Amino acid sequence: MKRNFLLLIAALFCTAQAFAWGQKGHDVTAFIAENHLTDNAKSKIVAALDGHSLVYYANWLDNASNTQEYRYTKTWHYKNVDADETYENAQLATTGDVVVALKDIVAKLKNGKLSHEDENIALRMIIHLVGDMHQPLHMGHRSDRGGNQVKITSFNRNTNLHSYWDSEIVEFVHKWSYSEWQYQIDRASAEEESKIVAGDFDTWAKESVNIARGIYADTPEGTRVSYDYAAKYATTVEQQLLKGGLRLAHLLNEIYK
Repeated sequence: MKRNFLLLIAALFCTAQAFAWGQKGHDVTAFIAENHLTDNAKSKIVAALDGHSLVYYANWLDNASNTQEYRYTKTWHYKNVDADETYENAQLATTGDVVVALKDIVAKLKNGKLSHEDENIALRMIIHLVGDMHQPLHMGHRSDRGGNQVKITSFNRNTNLHSYWDSEIVEFVHKWSYSEWQYQIDRASAEEESKIVAGDFDTWAKESVNIARGIYADTPEGTRVSYDYAAKYATTVEQQLLKGGLRLAHLLNEIYK
């Protein structure tokens, strides 16, 4: 019995490592997007989600990807670009990645021919995957599983680079609820917002790849991170969450014109 309990805890820990931004980061991204939807888009999306909000489904895919039905989406949460690769020549996962998945999902939603059930699932996926794309370590190296194998210490606790960036740094930067995060960082001017949403999935993914490379250089194996590290990257975390939210809203407004 004890052995089975320990195996369960280990499995849950490994699953948690795969989450991007953790629950808080995804909720922030989704709530920012909610606040930038047009009235037309919002009414259509609420209907498609059976009355639920974007935040309600912000973390759904992390759990769904661990079920048999949606196991095919496991590689959709990230895109690996190794240190010796460029974004353009990076080895592609045979089962797809976050960029490939988002392009396909958006195309299907824009086509307008999905059944209600399929549209509902597609929306749940895009809400989550846009957030994933903006967590830099989800665009990390294949050789270390996006930083999962880069061991670091946070406040004398052993962890890894990927897990730290998923959740821990978000909480260290600001101990806010997702609505407080939105209120505090969602203040871009119209001109700034226009620049943020410009480009496409590849443009946005390359940004995250470049940020990830800086993080790798700054956080080699064995690094001890503390308040100073979180403070150094506070602006990066804020900007990535804001970009994810504004870009998600932009995509949904384009789909549901």
